[in-house]
Amino acid sequence: MIMAKEKQKRFLLRMDEDLFQHLSAAADADGRSINAYIVHLLSRSAPTGNWEQRQLIGRSLAGKELDPDSGLVLVAGIYYRYLLESPEAPDPNASYTITESHGNILTLKKI
Repeated sequence: MIMAKEKQKRFLLRMDEDLFQHLSAAADADGRSINAYIVHLLSRSAPTGNWEQRQLIGRSLAGKELDPDSGLVLVAGIYYRYLLESPEAPDPNASYTITESHGNILTLKKI
């Protein structure tokens, strides 16, 4: 990740010698400076997306929770509109997993 100099933040990072040696060896093996390697690790582990994308994607729902009349489903105390990946009507005996989230619309896949 290349950042403009004026947008970079600097801070002092203290660590023990063993951790420094471990990071130094890993950075060398990855072809990066220690700083670039730490930035790379932090950027990979930082949460991305909105709350729904972080908390709801992959969650399973019972088909009986889908309301075909209103097109709504209650998840984590919030009503969302839903779309099914397949063009069939919701099956109350099936289970669904949340595969996508866009605003207040969840995409569900029958599992």
